[in-house]
Amino acid sequence: MKGGQYMCEIFCFNSNTPKQVNECLQCFYNHSEEHPHGWGLANMQSNEFVIDKEPVKATCSQHLKDILSNPVVGKNVFAHIRLATVGEIISPNCHPFTEADDNNRSWMLIHNGTIFDYPKLDEYTEKENGDTDSERILLYIIDKINEFEKSKGALSTIKERFNILNEIVKDLSKNNKLNLMIYDGDLTYIHSNMRNSLYYLKNDEGFMVATTPLNDDENWKPVELNKLFGLIDGNIIFESEEHENEYVLTEEHEKAMEDFLKSLNRDEANG
Repeated sequence: MKGGQYMCEIFCFNSNTPKQVNECLQCFYNHSEEHPHGWGLANMQSNEFVIDKEPVKATCSQHLKDILSNPVVGKNVFAHIRLATVGEIISPNCHPFTEADDNNRSWMLIHNGTIFDYPKLDEYTEKENGDTDSERILLYIIDKINEFEKSKGALSTIKERFNILNEIVKDLSKNNKLNLMIYDGDLTYIHSNMRNSLYYLKNDEGFMVATTPLNDDENWKPVELNKLFGLIDGNIIFESEEHENEYVLTEEHEKAMEDFLKSLNRDEANG
């Protein structure tokens, strides 16, 4: 799978009623042999973000085994397994990332991809807890929301937030790989701009999105490229226009990620 291995895997479940998702999560985390640099799990309960994450391989984590030995039940559940392309293998670099905006709305982001070129994110290197491009994306989004709400003098509506994120994602996706899942307490945002790297399944249980299909159901379909989707209660309620920034892995990008992984392996060997 030349080139395709340089990515994390991401998962979300979105439904109108709480459902148990252990089986899907177990299948998802079993992919961690190829994504050994950390795992994360976010379960949104009544606007409270219950988040666990560790900078260890998911299948080696006793903490994750303990979590999955009990029912994981929720309406909005997100998961991530990390293959590092930017940032050290430490807990602050594990997804999900969370941050509150100026009006105390909590945001969560998980990212599968790499930002190769977006200078506006550079100013967040001193503000973030870790050192990933993904965390910088979230801080940038929150700044844009804060600017809008300050200018408006009131809270943003769901549609206004979707429109703001759509403009950000459209701009950010130029020359960058940007598979994103974001949650703002109301909306789940989904975006992909690389072919065959994100799939969805909609059924009576709800709406599930994952880097690769998690069961044998033949109804898994690729997420439509270059669009931002907004989900609530298992349904798409907003869908953006299509942008033109499909990401195609270049030899230059592939070499940059290869070199980064080699440097991580050297550090682990020396450590």
